[in-house]
Formats: sequence, structure tokens, C-alpha cells
Amino acid sequence: MDVSGDEIADAVLTQFDSWEKKRKPMNRADNVKEWVPLSGIVLHDAKTGTLKCVAAATGMKCLPQKLIPRAQGVTLHDWHAEIFAIRSFNRFILEECQVLVTSDKKSSEYVRRRDELEKSETHAQPFALNDGVNIYMYCSEAPCGDASMELTMAAQEDATPWAKAESSLTEKPILHGRGYFSNLGVTRRKPSRPDAPPTLSKSCTDKIALKQSTSLLSSITSLMVSPENIYIHSLVLPHSQLSTVAVERAFSPSGRLKELDGREWDSGYRFSPFRVLGTTREFSYSRRQNDAKELVPSNISSLWTPYGAETIIGGTMQGRKQFDVRGASKVCKRRLWKLAAEISSAAESTEWGTYLLKDKYLNLKDGDMLAQRRKVKEDVRKVMGGWIRNEGGEDFALDGVES
Repeated sequence: MDVSGDEIADAVLTQFDSWEKKRKPMNRADNVKEWVPLSGIVLHDAKTGTLKCVAAATGMKCLPQKLIPRAQGVTLHDWHAEIFAIRSFNRFILEECQVLVTSDKKSSEYVRRRDELEKSETHAQPFALNDGVNIYMYCSEAPCGDASMELTMAAQEDATPWAKAESSLTEKPILHGRGYFSNLGVTRRKPSRPDAPPTLSKSCTDKIALKQSTSLLSSITSLMVSPENIYIHSLVLPHSQLSTVAVERAFSPSGRLKELDGREWDSGYRFSPFRVLGTTREFSYSRRQNDAKELVPSNISSLWTPYGAETIIGGTMQGRKQFDVRGASKVCKRRLWKLAAEISSAAESTEWGTYLLKDKYLNLKDGDMLAQRRKVKEDVRKVMGGWIRNEGGEDFALDGVES
């Protein structure tokens, strides 16, 4: 049974409507309203027809490059809604695995233990997504970067590009935000105000494009769960935010990723392009609220999974100081690492447990068990071009946080 864009959007929007007021943008005095992007992950069980939102998030900010070394696996680097929702989905998947190992069940509604016959030396993760489950992603705004360039141009009174590229346009440079927006099909950094500290965080378009090859799993989750069928089936955007030309160029095998068409790697990785569906639904806190005197960005970000919710400001849980370990979000690197280590311990997996207890996160990322995933990322980044690594702040140990 096929699923429509409206059904996917409804699943995420209905979930957002149930959130507490404190996790939503505010309506200020004098009819000034806040806006924020919303994104969510919806799972569809093709056998039963069940449709369920399992992760949703709002947000529109990221950490400046100069502050990355201070993050130390505690403060989030990027909490744009799309990336925040993907991180929340990873948390959901790991928590499903935790339920299995603590209850000794073989399968939950969405995650199962893998049989020994399924495993190989290079593809030995103990868990997998259940067969027949399709993954849908909803975004209330066009992802920043290449998939939104036509919309950016259409919104200008003067369509003259804002600034020239920082390097030769023949070398696939990385461009700042919406700078030189007539240069299409290139890797871009997150957009920001001209006076804001620069970031090397890649646009949501570029990060989602990469996920078509690495799967939606993060490095930590991919150590525990097979990436084989954890790819986006369809991306859903409001019709007002959907430029067919832009999304085909940004994501499809006929666009900038054509060199990856049909590509497969070891360990369950492959290039898996998604469909893009439109929806008539509009998010009530989008940039297209037409009943406000003025719209201003919200500085509050929130995440939700069936296992809990959080409010985030500055990459840290609301009420805590930025970079304070006590403010570590449940989707930060350190807490995801801690959770995966606990799952491995409960499962009495000696090989995985030893690997997950490396002394530093950097050594875990550079270890043998993630070599194939690094290969996939390197190959895709080479095709996309202009991908400057946002490095630093990964020399932390697994301590100081709860899972």
C-alpha cells in the first residue's frame, strides 16, 4: 500500500500538536510570532499498514566552528530540525535495541535481533530494522542548501547573487549559506546572518544527500544496527517548498550524484536515492504564517521520541550552561555512545563491548569496525566536492554522563 505525502505530514504534525506549550515557539506581544522548522521520521509497516512517527524535532541553529573544540561530545554541533530529527531517530533505534536486550525478546515492533547466519565478518551488527518497514522523512521547510536555491532566488526582489564564491567556481567550492545562489549543485555551509560567527557545518541538503549512502544511522548506531534497510524511502515537503528542479539536482541519480547511481559497498551500504513527495499540509509555526504582524526566528529547539522529549538552547538542554556536561542532550555523541556501550554489555557481546569501550571517541571513530562507513563517506564526499571537514572536539572519553 502506497503512502501519501499528506499522511506522512499528518503523522508528524499531529505528534507536534501534542507537545507541551513550553516546547513550542511563542506568540509574542503586538502580534509578533516566532517561526521554526519542524522535521520528523515516520515508519510505515507495509505488512500491517501501521504508520507511526518515531522521532520529531524543531530547530534552526548550529555551533560556530570556533566553538567545536569545546563541544567534547556534550554540546550538539548542529540542531537544524532535519539533523536533529535524524539524531533523535538514532536514539529511538538504540532504545529499541535496549528493550530487546533487557527483556530478552527477539523483536520489537520495529527492530529485531539478527540471526547468526545473516552476519559476516564485515557485516556483523547484532540488530536490524524489521523487514517490510519503510522510512519516511517530513520537513516543514525546504532543507537549507542546494535543494532550496530556487526558492531563495524567487524570494528576492533583486535576483542578483549576493556574493561571489570564495574560490574558483570550477573547483566545486563550498559556499557560505545562500551566497552566490546562482551557482547550483555545490556543497554549502549552513546559512546564517552575515555578522554571525562562521560555521563549517554542511547544509541540511548536503547531509541528507550523504545519508542516501551511509543510511540514517550515525557512527555509533551503525556499530549496533545493520544499515542495510535503514534508508529514507521518501522525503516529504510542502508544495510551497518543493522545487522539482532543485530536489532532482540535489538528491537524484540524474543530478549531482549521478556518479553514485547503482553504487554498492560492503557491510550493507549502497546508494539508495529516495522519492520526493509533496503535501498540502502547512506547519502552523512555519515561515508562511499569514496572520502575524512580524515573524521572528525561535531560539528554542525541541526533540521527541516515544521514549521522551527535550528542549534545547545553544545545543544544550534548556536551563544548563553551554558545554556543561550536566546539560548533555540524550542525542549528543557522548550519551549515544554510553547507551550503545550499555546495550553491548547487556547483550554480553565481548567483541562489540571491547570496541565500544575505547579510551577516546576519536579512536572509536577511526577504528577498524567503522572503516567501511568511512570509505562510503569519503567516496560520496569526493563526488559532491567541496566538503571541508568540521573537525575538533572528539578527544573525549566515555564518562560524566548517563545514557
